Amino acid sequence: IRPGSFVQIDSSQRKIESSGWSGIFERPVYFVELREEYACSWCEEREGSLLLLPFPESRTRVREVRYPSQAEIIGRVTAVSSAPASTAPALIGSAPPSPAGPVDESQLAELRSAPEVPLPRIRQVLAFSTREIEFVFRWRRQLGEVFRFQGIIPGGPTITSHPDHVRSLFTANPALVPSLTAESPLLPIVGPSSVLTANGPRHLRQRKLLLPPFHGEAIQRYVAAIRDIADREIDGWPLDTPGPLAPRMQAITLDVIASGILGIEGQLRPGTPEHGLVQTIKRVTALSTTPIAKLTEFRNLGHKEPVGLLRRVLAGLDRHTYGLISERRRDPGLAERDDILSLIMRAQTEDGEALSDQEVRDELLTLILAGFETTANSLAWSWERLVRNPGAYDALREGVRSGQDAEGHVERVILETMRNRPVIPVVGRRVQVPWRLGDFGVPAGAPISVSVLLVHHREDVYPDPFAFRPDRWLERGGDAKASGGEAGGGSGKDEGGRRTVVKPGTYEWIPFGGGTRRCLGAALAMAEQRVVLSAMARRLDLQAVDPEPERAQHRNVTMIPSGGARVIIRSRRP
Repeated sequence: IRPGSFVQIDSSQRKIESSGWSGIFERPVYFVELREEYACSWCEEREGSLLLLPFPESRTRVREVRYPSQAEIIGRVTAVSSAPASTAPALIGSAPPSPAGPVDESQLAELRSAPEVPLPRIRQVLAFSTREIEFVFRWRRQLGEVFRFQGIIPGGPTITSHPDHVRSLFTANPALVPSLTAESPLLPIVGPSSVLTANGPRHLRQRKLLLPPFHGEAIQRYVAAIRDIADREIDGWPLDTPGPLAPRMQAITLDVIASGILGIEGQLRPGTPEHGLVQTIKRVTALSTTPIAKLTEFRNLGHKEPVGLLRRVLAGLDRHTYGLISERRRDPGLAERDDILSLIMRAQTEDGEALSDQEVRDELLTLILAGFETTANSLAWSWERLVRNPGAYDALREGVRSGQDAEGHVERVILETMRNRPVIPVVGRRVQVPWRLGDFGVPAGAPISVSVLLVHHREDVYPDPFAFRPDRWLERGGDAKASGGEAGGGSGKDEGGRRTVVKPGTYEWIPFGGGTRRCLGAALAMAEQRVVLSAMARRLDLQAVDPEPERAQHRNVTMIPSGGARVIIRSRRP
């Protein structure tokens, strides 16, 4: 069924009819909601599973999913109005206007409260923490684009997914909308001094001090090093051996961190603080998807300081971190170094105030852990998507190898991956005054969560939202927007100098957040993804181990491929 088609559904017919029809053309077709997509299919229930059966002449294979945990029958399809190929809609649209922003108490009284998820709080906490995708899509469908649930954040966040609501929060006075990261599971890990968890004047101070190392010219100094690191890693990957890409992406990202952030040239020397720091991060990451890690996360909720197992883990991490800071402060060449750690340590406010060791520690761990997790897993998601979408993969590979709009092809894949599989699926604010979200009102002091997942999968903004379509970002002559800025910072031009990449909307494409809380490392993350994705497309031919998509697994505040993006490398070019 083409994008833009209309499907009529009888939601009263949700029970699968296994008999009673005389031929294949009378067999009921059901509209099924899966974890991350929808399907129209014949269905058959079998021992806790749901079989999605294709038409006999179709090349599509039978799919089997756990039922009802991974699939929900929405209803029976009663009619389809299929859009002609010539009238298929554009792949980027816009949402209808929706008023949002601060209001006074009298205006709040005229607005309705957002509908609430009708489940016990413990079920909501567990569902959101372990299966956020299914949770938010289910309740958006049943309750609308604004709804409230009871999670780990005190007060019960109101979730929204409208770009106008996002705009109201991202452009508001920061004092009115402090970030919820100060209440997140990250607080006991990166500390209260981090630019990620601080609010108010402290956050603005930290952000101002940290901005210089991440401007465009500074990032360009690291590109050559990233390219060398990527090629060195690719040379060592085994051929014809199934394995996850995520650890390999993490190895590249850690080397980039060692080079660009820590300023270490060549291999890390055992016994040094930086070697101990990197090795500890590797061990912590390996443990972070285990059940004990999730229990540890719950154990630390609401704590500003780490407790239990997390406290012991961070003690080891801090030993190496403070050792590195102490060593760097004693370095007689500190003033000439251009790595990010040294730039941060030399940074001063207008009053001549520098960061303390505690503040340097908090910022360093923020840069390492946030950059390491997000960039590596965004690259892993890119390949998890590409190897299951051969048209998109072929276009990328041919464009990079031929040099025909190579940068444009790479940029469009990155934009679509970060839309389709955002590593950070939710961001939040706690409004200090009453706030309007469309027809609903939120009282002062209440939390609001922006679901990046739901924003990125709005059908009015991104038609055919569950499909992986890098070509939706292809400049088509009449498109009004062109690439630029950090998100579209690759040149993305053809031989005639014309732009080939559509710039994402500021409040419709938000994998880096926005406003004064926008990710400081966005430019570095995009640069690293461009270099690594280009090198892999140029040199490797990859194949999926399993044609079925990998589900999303939640690790702390990130969303990662459950199998680590398992692939087989069939060939490698020099």
